[in-house]
Amino acid sequence: MKRIGFDNSLYVARQTASIKERMAKFGDKLYLEFGGKLFDDYHAARVLPGFDVNAKIRLLQEFADSSEIIVCINAADIEKNKIRSDLGITYDLDVMRLIDNLKRMGLSINSVVITQYREQKAAEIFRNRMEMRGVRTYVHLPIKGYPGDIDLIVSDKGYGINPYIETTKPLVVVTAPGPGSGKLATCLSQLYHEHKRGNPAGYAKFETFPVWNLPLKHPVNLAYEAATADLKDVNMIDPFHLEAYGKTTVNYNRDVEIFPVVRTILEKIMGKEVYQSPTDMGVNMIGYGIFDDDAVQAAAKQEVVRRYYHACVDYKQGRVDLETVHKIEIILKQLSLRPEDRTVVAPAIEKSKQAGTPALAIELPNGEIVTGRTTDLMDCSASSILNSIKRLAGLADDLLMLSPIILEPILTLKRHSLGDHHPILNLEEVLIALSISAATNPIAELAMTKLDALSGCEAHCTSILRPADESIFHKLGINVTCGAEYMSDDLFEE
Repeated sequence: MKRIGFDNSLYVARQTASIKERMAKFGDKLYLEFGGKLFDDYHAARVLPGFDVNAKIRLLQEFADSSEIIVCINAADIEKNKIRSDLGITYDLDVMRLIDNLKRMGLSINSVVITQYREQKAAEIFRNRMEMRGVRTYVHLPIKGYPGDIDLIVSDKGYGINPYIETTKPLVVVTAPGPGSGKLATCLSQLYHEHKRGNPAGYAKFETFPVWNLPLKHPVNLAYEAATADLKDVNMIDPFHLEAYGKTTVNYNRDVEIFPVVRTILEKIMGKEVYQSPTDMGVNMIGYGIFDDDAVQAAAKQEVVRRYYHACVDYKQGRVDLETVHKIEIILKQLSLRPEDRTVVAPAIEKSKQAGTPALAIELPNGEIVTGRTTDLMDCSASSILNSIKRLAGLADDLLMLSPIILEPILTLKRHSLGDHHPILNLEEVLIALSISAATNPIAELAMTKLDALSGCEAHCTSILRPADESIFHKLGINVTCGAEYMSDDLFEE
């Protein structure tokens, strides 16, 4: 059983109070730049055991009657089909997913803003698609001289060329599917238009990581560096906060580097000095939710190891450069960690050596390690999951849960009708077959009830998982890593 080190209820209460306090400071309107993931923040849940993956949404529901949401997306990200790596979907699809989920939670969507719009064809198609579905969609053009020419930026030829987005609620949350989407520029553009119309309005930033009131080299903050290694982000002491208040706080390089520009723009728009430091701009209370620092440190260290394996796979697949891998290797050394410091790695490697095929190991909630290998019937993902739920259900290893009567027609279909060159069953197919068997087989039915118990478990595969299997592990809530070797020599893997 994993130790809990984070009080989610306390965090939501303090975060709600912090946002309300900032809203009161600016009176009628606050534009809140919302960084990180609104839904499914599994990184936060992994490094802060006890954190609710949807805590931010629960938080926003506290402001359901007084808030509306603007979603930003960079036109260049639409054009190049940028992928959200944890979900495997493009940013434009994630915007649609985000809007649907927010609506289901009873939250109000104001509009979508396509930033850095240069009449890209894909961005125009996306814009038309949104508008045809009744979603108000705006475009923001690049501003010449941004961010250096502040006199031009804060003028009718700068922010003034952007359309004004009509809002009616006191809290406007500006979010996006990922970094670099133009959230800050959208907030500042809106502030310009509001003050030009004589409407009091302010700006604040809600960014979960790095945690400003934890030490610079705390494992939680180093885990954030590992998670953003491909972005070249670096945690650093906020020099502006240290100079203004004599207090050491942590921020990251992009916020620190852009702060002088943001501070000057805010002063020019609002006619007064607003913030002394990047830390001042934030409303992040997540550090106050930690009640067991040892548990949190242990969890964050494991996240750094996971990030190392993910980076190695991404490098093998050409998604990141070698510098990204080397950066995480440095973080490992800073924390006195090795890639082997992950309980499921050695058992998976040993099983693979014994079997001569790819293998996968899963650590069950009680700490027991269960393995599975690729066979002539199914891949190692499927066999390891079956073995795990058998063990959780107290069933014998040699017990047959899936009848050949169900499996053989699937293999025949794959081999003959679908032309599959490697007709073995993947994880999704095995789980579907198991669910069908559960209708008539009490043993299969019992095993199916144990799938939820795998949420939060750790797993490691000796080879790179196929996307379909990796997606199932994600949906089951299993933290899976892989060795940076392909399962076969085929260039195209389904």
